[in-house]
Amino acid sequence: MVNGNFGAADKAPAAATGADPSASGEALSYEYRSSLLGAGWHFSLTPAGIDWRTGPRSGFIPYGDVRGLRLSYRPTSMQSHRFVTEVWALKAPALRIVSTTWKSMVEQQRQDAAYTRFVSELHARLAAARVAVDCERGRPPLIYWPGLVVFVGVTLAMAMLIVRALQAHVIAGAVFVAIFFALFVRQGWMFFGRNRPGRYRVNEPPPSLLPKG
Repeated sequence: MVNGNFGAADKAPAAATGADPSASGEALSYEYRSSLLGAGWHFSLTPAGIDWRTGPRSGFIPYGDVRGLRLSYRPTSMQSHRFVTEVWALKAPALRIVSTTWKSMVEQQRQDAAYTRFVSELHARLAAARVAVDCERGRPPLIYWPGLVVFVGVTLAMAMLIVRALQAHVIAGAVFVAIFFALFVRQGWMFFGRNRPGRYRVNEPPPSLLPKG
């Protein structure tokens, strides 16, 4: 179980280990900082629901009140391997559970193992409670498909630029663009591949949207 202050979580991000909490009915906790100066978020899965706390704000969401989940891959300039779980429930604010935590002014630390365990256990407890949850994966279609069209267009334009540079015998320029092109395609492929819109069953969270610990 992850507990204590957030400094301890930075030193041991995957500290939520031990016996299966769903089998014993014990709480399973997870915490992260969404910004370096802001209050950290703390979540705890209890036998009855989700306890959450950030700064002076706190609340409790019974499993039966959960109405929606969304898993997505959300890289940032500071951390390219970042996943987010969003939780919507009756009479409660939307909750965001993020797989990374701010460690310093220039670093976000990954918490892959602890995040995957917590999110997987959340799905398992909702399934055990037989809650009717609308489970969505990836980005919303109205954001995803226009973004994919732009990505394909930019990719084709960069490929044409490389061809033109080679035809003009500007080898150094072609190599530079080709390196940038390879990185751009790799990151875009990961983003759009993981974030394809769709739905899933609460007892079958998509593995591509859970980081491997």
